[in-house]
Amino acid sequence: MAKYLLLKHYRRNSGPESVVDVPMQEWSPAEIDAHMTYMSDFAARLERSGEFVDGQALAPEGTFVRYDGAGRPPVTDWPFAETKDLIAGWMVIDVDSYERAIELAGELSAAPGKNGDPIYEWLEVRPFLTEPPTVTE
Repeated sequence: MAKYLLLKHYRRNSGPESVVDVPMQEWSPAEIDAHMTYMSDFAARLERSGEFVDGQALAPEGTFVRYDGAGRPPVTDWPFAETKDLIAGWMVIDVDSYERAIELAGELSAAPGKNGDPIYEWLEVRPFLTEPPTVTE
């Protein structure tokens, strides 16, 4: 089994063009509920199959912080492209193959959005870095 991160992006300003690009702020409460139910049901199905590890939606707030020597670290909301503008949430899966990770990402991309239509969102599929094999002679 290998772990993969399914990273849900907001693709407003960069990346592949969205098929459906209606921001969630323009969805009705019922449409948001349907989307969240789909996500929850998807995760529950993967829990039953043993392929779900964890997942979270992210709040829109966020700040860049870095160590800048002694004293208070600088905190900024500018000029960087911030994850709060780019990343909507994530799910970690543990599957038998890369092909299975791609299959599940494709299914997750079909979550309903405005008018109940699939949102066809782009998901980034990233394998977890594993330790290189130990070589002994």
